Amino acid sequence: MGKRHIWVLGIGCLIFIFTTVANAQGDGQKKNRWYYERRGDIVWEVPKAGKKIALTFDDGPHPVYTRRILKTLKRHHVKATFFVVGKNVIREPQLTRRIRKEGHELANHTYSHPGVRRLSLQKLKEEIEKTQAVVFKNTGTKTHLMRSPGGYYNDKIIKVAKKTKHQMILWSWDQDTQDYRKRSVIRIVRQVISGASNGDIVLFHDSEPRAAVALNYIIPILKKKGYRFVSVSELLPFSKHKK
Repeated sequence: MGKRHIWVLGIGCLIFIFTTVANAQGDGQKKNRWYYERRGDIVWEVPKAGKKIALTFDDGPHPVYTRRILKTLKRHHVKATFFVVGKNVIREPQLTRRIRKEGHELANHTYSHPGVRRLSLQKLKEEIEKTQAVVFKNTGTKTHLMRSPGGYYNDKIIKVAKKTKHQMILWSWDQDTQDYRKRSVIRIVRQVISGASNGDIVLFHDSEPRAAVALNYIIPILKKKGYRFVSVSELLPFSKHKK
């Protein structure tokens, strides 16, 4: 076989490999963080924001622990983003209004916190729209950010987020406090402090008692390191895929 034939065969193999990889991206299961992040479909963090960090709280509002968190945030003059569950908003309308009144951001975490993998596109759309409706009814503000339960993502969820005009937000991979696993306050504090970097999005749950306690240590320490605490929406203008 001549050199020309070998060269042509090599080019053909490269084209085959490229095509195979490109086609594989059509399968939602093979699309990874890099794929969605570079398209701006999902935001995990915004490093270009500089020394700013967004604290986020999922699953509330909780009748006891959300109040403790709000008290802590107020004490330290910090704003945060609450990804609320619609049915909890109905149970705690006054608390939801308080979150907004105190200057925090309300975001969408579905209505019933379902296992989104088994939901149809229409059912998931209803979950998001129903939560947006109850938040608007109780606060007069609409949600523009959403986070799926468990942080699960695929093409279906991205499509619904876009249809309902929400930006999907997850969290920095090293900033999942895993407070729901009943980790000690010390472990939570150490993780957030040691992993802190520009534009981080930190995940807490306001149904967990350790969150408010840990924040009393985390906030002062990171402030001394020069970090400012902002809402998720305040990070987004620094994203390369800003809307």
